[in-house]
Amino acid sequence: MRLQISHTTRYRFDRPVTHGLQQLRLTPKSLRAQTVLQWQTLVTGGRQELAYDDYHNNHVDLVSIDRETTELEIRCQGSVEVEETHGVVGPHKGPAPLWLYETSTPRTRMGPKLRSLLRSLETETTDLARLHGLNEAIHAAVRWETGVTHTGWTAEQAAAEGRGVCQDQAHVFIACAREMGFPARYVSGYLLMEDRTDQEASHAWAEAHVDGLGWVGFDPANAQSPDIRYVRVATGLDYAEAAPVTGTRQGGGDERLSVEVAVQGQ
Repeated sequence: MRLQISHTTRYRFDRPVTHGLQQLRLTPKSLRAQTVLQWQTLVTGGRQELAYDDYHNNHVDLVSIDRETTELEIRCQGSVEVEETHGVVGPHKGPAPLWLYETSTPRTRMGPKLRSLLRSLETETTDLARLHGLNEAIHAAVRWETGVTHTGWTAEQAAAEGRGVCQDQAHVFIACAREMGFPARYVSGYLLMEDRTDQEASHAWAEAHVDGLGWVGFDPANAQSPDIRYVRVATGLDYAEAAPVTGTRQGGGDERLSVEVAVQGQ
């Protein structure tokens, strides 16, 4: 399937910005079963200073915010061809070693609610079955709901609240999968929705490393593995290392953020 994607991030500042830098992880790469046919990033109110690949092999653009600007707009658009793999991404490729993805982070640290969730899982015969069982359990235990969490929430907080967005559900999966002995990582990207084109945000899910298969994707928000409707963009130990836009600035006062995402199938 060919997916056409448009993603606009807009910051409006109350006062002129003195200085600012943003890291953009918004450019997908051609991978197994994913071919980037065309992609461009346009910045208004700032400049693309340089580009590099980080230690998770994500493409990163470093953007400086123009001095005295009161609005920064980052607009990405492109098309990606995706083939069906039933969620199997394949063998691990560096530069980060596989063992790194067994590392807990503040957002994915285990707690009593997460341990209770793990104890509720049925005993399965294979690693893959265990992970699918975990995926379905999180979908049931942490229902998708906007407006109740923020980007700093932990997996334990989301499990205790029983609500969250795809970012929170992915963190719960990662924390539990690591506790079960699997390397796991966070994935940011795009999803073609069945009922609409326009969306308020990009999507997020998780991947676990399974012996004999390599990395396999799990989307607890939808209780499934990624298919031809998903485009992978960036990965990391948690949201902080795969977020579409991160950065810092001086001046500007309060900011207002708006995001517009559109994904269409062709």
